[in-house]
Amino acid sequence: MSEQTQEPGSSAPRRVVVAGAGMAGVQTAVALRERGFTGDVILLGAEPHQPYDRPPLSKAVLLGKSEGSAFDVDFEALGVELRLGCEVLGLRPADHELDTEDGPVPYDVLVVATGAEPVRLPGAEGVPGVHLLRTLDDAERLRPVLARRHDIVVVGAGWIGAEFATAAREAGCAVTVVEAAERPLAGALPAEVAAPMTGWYADAGVTLRTHARVERVEPGAVLLDDGSRLPAGAVVVGIGARPATAWLAGSGIELGSHGEIVADEHLRTSVPDVYAVGDCASFPSGRYGERLLVHHWDNALQGPRTVAVNIVGRATGETPAVYDPVPYFWSEQFGRFVQYAGHHAAADTILWRGDPAGPAWTVCWLRGERLVALLAVGRPRDLAQGRRLIESGTAMNPVLLADPARPMKAAKA
Repeated sequence: MSEQTQEPGSSAPRRVVVAGAGMAGVQTAVALRERGFTGDVILLGAEPHQPYDRPPLSKAVLLGKSEGSAFDVDFEALGVELRLGCEVLGLRPADHELDTEDGPVPYDVLVVATGAEPVRLPGAEGVPGVHLLRTLDDAERLRPVLARRHDIVVVGAGWIGAEFATAAREAGCAVTVVEAAERPLAGALPAEVAAPMTGWYADAGVTLRTHARVERVEPGAVLLDDGSRLPAGAVVVGIGARPATAWLAGSGIELGSHGEIVADEHLRTSVPDVYAVGDCASFPSGRYGERLLVHHWDNALQGPRTVAVNIVGRATGETPAVYDPVPYFWSEQFGRFVQYAGHHAAADTILWRGDPAGPAWTVCWLRGERLVALLAVGRPRDLAQGRRLIESGTAMNPVLLADPARPMKAAKA
């Protein structure tokens, strides 16, 4: 990480520009006003739609149970200038200006919240019937596909693939999920934790093909590298996302190995007067001793509060707030509510609470005596209590913790 060059200013910034109108961008604008910022706030959104929340896209919006998921925010009342359909194209820090489709936009302080964009399946672009699920327009295009009950092939058995397969089955579609790895969620969870989830697909009537690489996609079919040909009225690609930062090329902002903005513990970038928040930025975690890149909703909700505190506090020389959350996310798939908190990479012990063959169970990861992460399936109380135990760094008794009948908060050492 290059040394940060920003210092508390002698006067408050008069104009904050937020690039990106997803959760992170909207919450930054809201948090600035909540912290008493009285200058101009300009929120730039690449899409023409009112800013909206993304999780409902793979659920209520996709299934036609909701027409949209616009944020319940009165931007006019907040005094936030909303510029929609305005894509950012570049950044010139020396001039304190953003380049956009509508021309240059000057700033005193810039907050980059451009999120992530889906990874596309090589060779599938332009093929009729191939879909992504990231934006409201994507969901709108997919809704009539589900209504017609096409045979659907989902490429990728990660979180988004499982959620879409769930919705497609609920709509009455025949669904096959193909995954190049040997199991679902291979990049997110250890094999022994993901193993019970494999059976969820068959229970829901979904065909899961692992060790299955897509050779090519053609209209009406997906061809795998083993010669299999899968009929496909539609193909939905869910093979991951990458930070939407290509537009920062040449700006001087330091990017990491995944293309993410390398922010410091205060969410400042390597360029003065520029912060970064949400899916597009990584941050150093003192709690976990490594840099984290978190592509989840809660990170986009929490980070803006730190950014707002630090922008408002610059003029008064306040000690900048440090961003070091316990990461959290949830997923609804195959009739189950799955929640995860923490970061398990450095754990040395794994404990199970409950039978993974049953409807409700929890996995706990410990480092020494301290809980560092947990995955709760149908046990929201475990998640709520466990998240607080992670935050507090409380020492745990492993024997008591493994008892699913005992509240987690009662398993302290």
